[in-house]
Amino acid sequence: MTKKYFGTDGIRGRVGVYPITPDFMLKLGWAAGMAFRSKGACRILVGKDTRISGYMFESALEAGLSAAGADVMLLGPMPTPAIAYLTRTFHAEAGIVISASHNPHDDNGIKFFSGDGTKLPDDVELMIEELLDAPMTVVESDKLGKVSRINDAPGRYIEFCKSSVPSSTNFSGLKIVLDCAHGATYKVAPSVFKELGAQVIVLSAQPDGLNINENCGSTHMGQLQAAVVAEGADLGIAFDGDGDRVLMVDHTGAVVDGDELLFIIARDLHERGKLQGGVVGTLMSNLGLELALADLGIPFVRANVGDRYVIAGLQERDWLVGGENSGHIVCFQHTTTGDAIIAALQVLLSLRRRDESLAQSRQALRKCPQILVNVRFAGGVNPVEHPAVKEACARVTEAMNGRGRVLLRKSGTEPLVRVMVEGDDENMVRGYADELAKLVSEVCA
Repeated sequence: MTKKYFGTDGIRGRVGVYPITPDFMLKLGWAAGMAFRSKGACRILVGKDTRISGYMFESALEAGLSAAGADVMLLGPMPTPAIAYLTRTFHAEAGIVISASHNPHDDNGIKFFSGDGTKLPDDVELMIEELLDAPMTVVESDKLGKVSRINDAPGRYIEFCKSSVPSSTNFSGLKIVLDCAHGATYKVAPSVFKELGAQVIVLSAQPDGLNINENCGSTHMGQLQAAVVAEGADLGIAFDGDGDRVLMVDHTGAVVDGDELLFIIARDLHERGKLQGGVVGTLMSNLGLELALADLGIPFVRANVGDRYVIAGLQERDWLVGGENSGHIVCFQHTTTGDAIIAALQVLLSLRRRDESLAQSRQALRKCPQILVNVRFAGGVNPVEHPAVKEACARVTEAMNGRGRVLLRKSGTEPLVRVMVEGDDENMVRGYADELAKLVSEVCA
């Protein structure tokens, strides 16, 4: 069945525009409470990032959940992966995250985790959607859900992150710049790295509800690049607004993307005989990652874009590591979802084991030129399926003669068509990407 509200990463949109409205969130809380309460007693954790609308939606969800008879445990601002972890450790039936991840403050959304800290299965999402179309009821007063707050949630998650590295780990002598995107990692991330001995310089950790992801974090790397060079730091780490994406900067100020970080982690596990299979990437993963892993004898498969598809690919094969070039990196040996802090720690461990700088460690992966152009898509006819666009893609693919590839797809989180061309000649790749983007723009007009 086609889902009406749920996309690849929950429900997301502009605040105040249906369904990202208080009345919908009230009904969504009730529907989720009814869905999970059908199995008996129900306890649901609710966390959020730092955007101002989180207060409004937290209250609406809380009321809806209580009306359905679900007990609510509020976490306050916490990284998305922290909510997945705490949902497991509190043996809750579900976790809810109020966040629009890397989007600006005027967007927001809802993500769900199951009781085992993974994305909800399709049948549960469909059940919630069916309940959203049903009349809202209220349980008897003595059955209403109660609400409490978990005050020590940050400390619990900090200790969990530290437990993902050996107890002997000491990053003393390492100078790191952290960019917290004025988002959900602003409290916990600096503590994790400081407590493990690193010298930490913190950027963008003063959230005001409106500045999340604003010219900072993993979507705007310039501030971090400049700070790493100016401070003479060993490296920089950038998170997105909800803490499930991570990118890095080496000591020269060069950006190290998710493909390169994934390679560093996978190579380290492989060298220690702990990889357990291969690596899951996505359709957007650079061809250079596939080739570098092949040189090491590490299998590589591509999933659809979206961390839920990476996770599904890992679960299907019983593999441990996967990710996206955007910085969603999943380390199943430690947790159940993409976790920026834990992924960053695994990279730092690899650098220490190899006694290498980040700049040195990334050199074994030589990326192919890859040009990505985002074209705004207002709705209506899907330009990806337009005959002229399909014909142009086929023509460009044939012209590259096995030396590259073309990928067009609609974003699952934003009203965009992503045009990607990859190959061994940068001028050729850029020309084809611009040509296809122009055609898609004309079709969208």
